Amino acid sequence: MAAIPAERITVTAPTSTTELHVLVLAGGLSYERDVSLRSGRRVLDALRAVGVEAELRDADVALLPALVADPPDAVVIALHGATGEDGSLRGVLDLCDVPYVGCDARASRVAWDKPSAKAVLREAGLPTPDWVALPHDRFSELGAVAVLDRIVDRLGLPLMVKPAQGGSGLGAAVVRDAASLPAAMVGCFAYHSTALVERYVSGMDVAVSVVDLGEGPQALPAVEIVPRNGVYDYAARYTAGRTTWHTPARLDPEVADTVARVAVAAHTALGLRDLSRVDLIVDADGQPHVLEVNVSPGMTETSLLPLAVQAAGLDFGRLIGSLVTRAAARRG
Repeated sequence: MAAIPAERITVTAPTSTTELHVLVLAGGLSYERDVSLRSGRRVLDALRAVGVEAELRDADVALLPALVADPPDAVVIALHGATGEDGSLRGVLDLCDVPYVGCDARASRVAWDKPSAKAVLREAGLPTPDWVALPHDRFSELGAVAVLDRIVDRLGLPLMVKPAQGGSGLGAAVVRDAASLPAAMVGCFAYHSTALVERYVSGMDVAVSVVDLGEGPQALPAVEIVPRNGVYDYAARYTAGRTTWHTPARLDPEVADTVARVAVAAHTALGLRDLSRVDLIVDADGQPHVLEVNVSPGMTETSLLPLAVQAAGLDFGRLIGSLVTRAAARRG
């Protein structure tokens, strides 16, 4: 499956913008609320800049009455965490016959649960690090020491520990020695009841945003991520000066093409729509490994999708506006 070079992506101005009424959902009650609000405000400003009538609203008890009283032509989901990514809100929007930018509820549920998504990717023949998913209850019932010893024996060191569901690097930790694994598991369980423990792959951390404007999914230029402390955690993502980004990533052309192809294949295998962000590690041999796929990418000033849009020479507002127009056409 070929990825179309970013320079060939055409973004047209949104049609009938004076007639479109768009709702940008942001906020929510997840750990990522502040980031979501920043994403939502940026999307709101970008849409208004290209002439789309848009308003910002939280996903709270007032949402459903508002959808019934004044249904928008389309919704942009800028909610991060479970509210925006586990498929439940998308299911409610489907019940209300309100179209939205992004994948449907079923695909969102699969992508949100990292072990499920990795199983789909592996079934599709895409490279993803070996892993084990461990619920907190099994961790306790089977004996923490015995379980952790077996994990190290099976997957080796170093390891990556992260919540099976969640984003923004919350609860994630790199474990380089067995003695550090118990603390990493405890920190992970603070954010979700199931931990995903996977073999750590050393290499270049890259993110590939995938967009579909009507001609099939296309990869934008890969963004290379270089966190100052070596770990792309919450602080590194959203604190100025903690991370350096290179757009496009400093990859050989053949490797960059392979990375783009794998990202598009991951987007397709998971049944995604409109846009996504695929996070990968490119090892020393130039081989990409898919870590996870985000169906509601961040849109803040330090988020990776807007950086990729800029690197592709595209206008952020026009791109989002085009996605909104396509979503509105799906009504009914």
